[in-house]
Amino acid sequence: MSKGHEIHCYDYVNHPFEKVCQALSKDSVAVFQAATKSAASRAESVASELRVDLGGVAIGTDIRVAVEKIEVKPREGMSGPEARLRLEWEAASLPRLFPIMKAELSLYPLTATETQLDFDGFYEPPLGPFGKAVNAVVGHRIAEASVHRFLNNVAEYLRQKLG
Repeated sequence: MSKGHEIHCYDYVNHPFEKVCQALSKDSVAVFQAATKSAASRAESVASELRVDLGGVAIGTDIRVAVEKIEVKPREGMSGPEARLRLEWEAASLPRLFPIMKAELSLYPLTATETQLDFDGFYEPPLGPFGKAVNAVVGHRIAEASVHRFLNNVAEYLRQKLG
């Protein structure tokens, strides 16, 4: 992955690895869209959405998610498999005003009935020196909160859909 500002977060899905992996391997972009959009707006948009609330103010944008690669392989030094999805996203409109995220979403079994989702990503703030200054003050917190919410929405969607 490229250098930039790192974001790491994780969540759990109380379903077997095989079911979670199958759902994300089949059409991960559709899972991301369904997890992040309300039912009414899902029918109108093919984008996923990032949203975060800061001090009572909602900040959000639609994003285009591209899954570049999905691979399943044995985990190094551990028993059981691991699936990795390499993904990238950018704002659906005015992408030059928002960071582009490059990330890897890893899934692996914790138990026979629980799967962990690990998100490791990097982004570079937009708008050159001005964007770097904004990122230093508040941008990184916004990016981190939106990624945590994104992963939480995906995990919650999978818990409900696979249940």
